[in-house]
Amino acid sequence: MTFTLDDFDYHLPPECIAQAPLAERSASLLLVMRGAALDDRAFTDLPDFLVPGDLLVMNDTRVLHARLFGRKDSGGQVEVLVERVTGDDEVLAQVRASKPPKAGGTIHLEEAFDAEVLGREGEFYRLRFPGDAVELIEHHGRLPLPPYIERAAASADEERYQTVFARERGSVAAPTAGLHFDAPLLERLRQRGAGIAHVTLHVGAGTFQPVRVHELSEHRMHRERYVVPQATVEAIAATRQRGGRVVAVGTTTLRTLESAANADGSIKVGAGETAIFITPGFAFRVVDVLITNFHLPKSTLLMLVSAFAGMDEIRAAYRHAMESGYRFFSYGDAMLLFRK
Repeated sequence: MTFTLDDFDYHLPPECIAQAPLAERSASLLLVMRGAALDDRAFTDLPDFLVPGDLLVMNDTRVLHARLFGRKDSGGQVEVLVERVTGDDEVLAQVRASKPPKAGGTIHLEEAFDAEVLGREGEFYRLRFPGDAVELIEHHGRLPLPPYIERAAASADEERYQTVFARERGSVAAPTAGLHFDAPLLERLRQRGAGIAHVTLHVGAGTFQPVRVHELSEHRMHRERYVVPQATVEAIAATRQRGGRVVAVGTTTLRTLESAANADGSIKVGAGETAIFITPGFAFRVVDVLITNFHLPKSTLLMLVSAFAGMDEIRAAYRHAMESGYRFFSYGDAMLLFRK
């Protein structure tokens, strides 16, 4: 079946977009969706829907201070959003300026250091920093909140736009389904008998780029780096053996697991890159249950959840969520989806 961008459009009133986190991480709402059946719950009810032997897999990436401001040699203002660190002193980045920077030029960043423009790769620029790129970004950069949050990052975001299990530095956006978990809830899940494992997928700035083609068959996804550790592969195999379910915490985790899957549903250990594009008709091999936030109209993530839970079912669930006052996007509420 052929899909177009219009198949994944919906009208979202601006007041539905969460502009700040709730006072408590786990105070979010949880819309539970089994087929066409919807159940309005609190996120703290999540353990009620798991059984002993289920395995939650979480993305332990940590968001970098990937937004930097500066100026070109000409004096023009520049905004840099690091897409990924590609070497000890090199990055791939989006650069916003009145005129595109040229190879060989210099960008003066945060009144602290100079970056050399090495060249262009598609919509990104290769930049060389005068030292360890991660350390310079972390020390001088700013937390990059998503473009639909209409305010600058505040001190509270330094904690709340990271998951409590974030440890591997490399993302420019948070794996937002994980933001709902706090230490007490994680402990309740363990007491319930659910296992917890981790993967790492470093979310790139491309996650916020709009789909620019009408026919989805023409869309090319951005690439993101991931790591699947041996312990997680073993945990998934043990879960399958005892009849448990694999619960992906977030679309980044789902994309990682399905990218690393063999034909029989087993998982390959190690690092890789993925440009997996999941649309309805995709054959899921690993993930049985998905915890996820609400996604933007016409976004590849809305296409992913429609593939997982059903197009008509997701449309109905989103209508219900808007009518019921759910909060959308990164700092918003969550859904619990069972694979169709």
